[in-house]
Amino acid sequence: MDFKDYIKQLADRIPTLKESIATEEATKNALIMPFIQMLGYDVFNPMEVVPEMDCDLVKKKGDKIDYAIMKDGEPVILFECKHWKQDLDLHSTQLQKYFVASKAKFGVLTNGIVYRFYTDLVKENIMDDVPFLEVDLERVKDSQIDELKKFHKSYFDLDNILSSASELKYMAELKSVIKKEFASPSVDMVKLLAKRVYDGVISQKVLDQFVELVKRSFAGYVNDVMSERLNIAIQSAERGEQPAGDLPQQGQGDTDGAGGAGESVTDRIMTTEEELEGFYIVKAILRSSFPVERVTYRDALRYFAIFCDDNNRKPICRLYFNTSNKYIGMFDSDKNETKHLISSLDDIYGYSEELRAAAQKYLDV
Repeated sequence: MDFKDYIKQLADRIPTLKESIATEEATKNALIMPFIQMLGYDVFNPMEVVPEMDCDLVKKKGDKIDYAIMKDGEPVILFECKHWKQDLDLHSTQLQKYFVASKAKFGVLTNGIVYRFYTDLVKENIMDDVPFLEVDLERVKDSQIDELKKFHKSYFDLDNILSSASELKYMAELKSVIKKEFASPSVDMVKLLAKRVYDGVISQKVLDQFVELVKRSFAGYVNDVMSERLNIAIQSAERGEQPAGDLPQQGQGDTDGAGGAGESVTDRIMTTEEELEGFYIVKAILRSSFPVERVTYRDALRYFAIFCDDNNRKPICRLYFNTSNKYIGMFDSDKNETKHLISSLDDIYGYSEELRAAAQKYLDV
């Protein structure tokens, strides 16, 4: 199994286990220690995981963190653990105190179900008030699993995680602002948008009219996006998403014999949120130079194909996200495919020029 499978396996256990977990110590044993092990650390090796590490700044109170992940003899990640029923909002100050007293760059506050990851982006050595990543294992997303994987012992890179942490923090804050604006547009937002479409003076009367118009426009846009995604998914299911028949195939395509007797290929195809995110990234890259309404996709068992005009003779790229390693497949002028290893969805942007060149071939076709 790959990392994603292990995370989802633990997540699947939570509903059946949690009602039997009566104490904080039991929460650690049943949920948190397995999570730390999935990050590649040996919880029984004190050179990797130190339980009850001293985090007392004044050396008088005997304050201890539940677990400290060690690297080169120094703590890098602190875990403060609570019972699974505990509200984590009540305990962040405790972790802040331990964070200051240690050399760790990351602190995790968890009840075994929700994991909140903190660092010191605002002020060095002072833990931020807001986590840069929050993962609820009962509702975990593929994109969050990608972020968790960066904390795995095999992939741990301090600079890479700090860079991602900064992006995640500001993206979360921007999403919060956008959510509030969608629910109730501020005066500043209404004025900004009104000035884009209204040439006259923005009087109070005009402003009041635009408040309602902006609300309805926001709601209409969200509905349009959701309808587009739903239609794409329905069309994909109806077509069965066969692989690009006129392109060179690797092996026997998608008829690998997996699945039960009588089970169709269509039944075994599942378009993931991650694949759809990759599709929208490709569309975003092409938007400035190509009519993106012509960019379509079909899902298959082994890959997710993106092409032009719903025509498998006009390939743009393929996304291979169904294995432990992710790849993007690019095509040359003879439609020969080359697969490139990528570590995350963001790496797709590194192939912007190749994607634009692939789409340009069909611009006048």
